[in-house]
Formats: sequence, C-alpha cells, structure tokens
Amino acid sequence: MIPNPHYKGKVRDVYDLGDKLLLVATDRISAFDVVFSEPVEDKGKILTRISTNWFRYFSNIPNHLVTDDPNLFPKPFQNEPSLLGRSVLVKKAKRIDFECVVRGYLTGSAWKEYLQSGTIAETPYPKGIQESYQFPSPIFTPARKNDSGHDENVSEETMEREVGSVLFQKVKQISLRLYEEAHDLMAKQGILLCDTKFEFGLIGDEPILIDEILTPDSSRYWDKSTYSLGKTPASFDKQILRNWLETTPWDKNPPPPQLPESLIQELRKKYLELEEKINLCLSQK
Repeated sequence: MIPNPHYKGKVRDVYDLGDKLLLVATDRISAFDVVFSEPVEDKGKILTRISTNWFRYFSNIPNHLVTDDPNLFPKPFQNEPSLLGRSVLVKKAKRIDFECVVRGYLTGSAWKEYLQSGTIAETPYPKGIQESYQFPSPIFTPARKNDSGHDENVSEETMEREVGSVLFQKVKQISLRLYEEAHDLMAKQGILLCDTKFEFGLIGDEPILIDEILTPDSSRYWDKSTYSLGKTPASFDKQILRNWLETTPWDKNPPPPQLPESLIQELRKKYLELEEKINLCLSQK
C-alpha cells in the first residue's frame, strides 16, 4: 500500500523520495488556477506519455527524467496499479520560480495586455496588431510563479534581475530553441504550436528541464487549417475548457461550475488526437 503524497498540486501528486521525486499525473483538470470536480478520463496518462516522449526527443537538453518504467520505481511504488502509465521518477532540483513562456502568436494573456496597454510583457508594440498575429520570430515572456494566487507576467528585465544574467540567458535560449523546433515539427502535421511554457530547476549551478513539456496543459496547439488573423483557431488543448468557461457567469473563484459530459469527452478526444500527431512527428526523426 502506497502512502499519501507529500504534496498535492492542482493536477499532480508528488512523493518526495530524497534525491528524487515520483510525479503522478492525475485526471484532475484545472483552469484559472481552480480545480474542477469532474476528472477527464486518462488525462494523466495521455499527458505523461506526451511529456515523456518530448523529453526523450530533446534528450540533448538536460532534464529531470529518470524513468517511467514502473519496474524501476522504488518500493512500495513498484508496479502499483493506481500509478501505472501516469507516473515518472525524476531528479529533484531546486525550482527556478519563473515560467519560461515562449509565444509564436498573439493570444491569451498577451493579447489582453496588448489591448489594454499596447504592450506585451511590458514591451511596447505597434498599434493595429490583430489577434493570432504571428510574430516575426518567437518572443520570450516570462511569468513569476506565485505560491498563492495567479502566476504573474513580468518583463524579461525583471526575471534577469532576479535570477541573474547568465542563468536568464541560458534558460531563455533553451526555451526559444525548443519552441522553434517543436513548432516546425508540428506544422508538418497541420498543427500550430501557438505558445508554450517551460520550467527549469537547478542541480548545482546547471539548469535542467523539469515539470512537463509541450503538453496540451502547458501549451496552446491550434488546428492549422482554421488559422486566420483576427480570431482564435480551433484548439487541441485546455483552451477548449477556458473558452467554455468564458461563456458562463462564473467569476473564476471557487467553487467552479459543473462541467458538462460533452465538454469532458471533447477534451479527451482532442488530447488523444494531439498525442497521435505528436507521435507521428517524433517518429520521423
């Protein structure tokens, strides 16, 4: 019998095993930092497979993954049925308390900021840019991770000042490189990687990728065939949930509204479709 997790996040359970962690992706789903009562069946397994496959594809970039093989987990977690397919053993690292967000297109919180102030990540942009505009080259827009409340979008200068120039430049360049390669790969399958966020931890002085990468919970994936300026294309990610919530009177504070079964099934279907397309991309390496 496995013990209770040391930490329960919005969608993950975490077991502290000394110099390693066991991360368990549940089927819980969250939006606007609120967890919903209804699970999305197999969501944790789908996201674990997607993230692990990307980590392996980008194996030249140091990351936290030790193994996803349950036979290699320490006891009592070894081959525990409730953990199968949704758990990874990872190196423990000191988290850098910023999300490294890379945007190829203008949408989401960046679009809202632009409409309000004419800036994106506190940097002024020309007037007249439309929603879903593709930047000439991807931009880096960090966000500070807060232990309570929402994460906070900040300028590059703020992050650089707080983490130091050397570390800032390292994680920025890695993030941009990962985004660009993943974007080009997915475009071949008719999917646009709109934006994504990476998280890093430190082992000694060296940054490694942690958490998850390029999943539909940490990224926006668009249907390329529906892309046009001035509107939001069809999604293969959690934006489906956010879009539905925006049509409700919910004020984004607990308790959340009940999710209709049709929406839950649509999310599951899109996550599986995206996984299939990602697998096709990665198999062509």
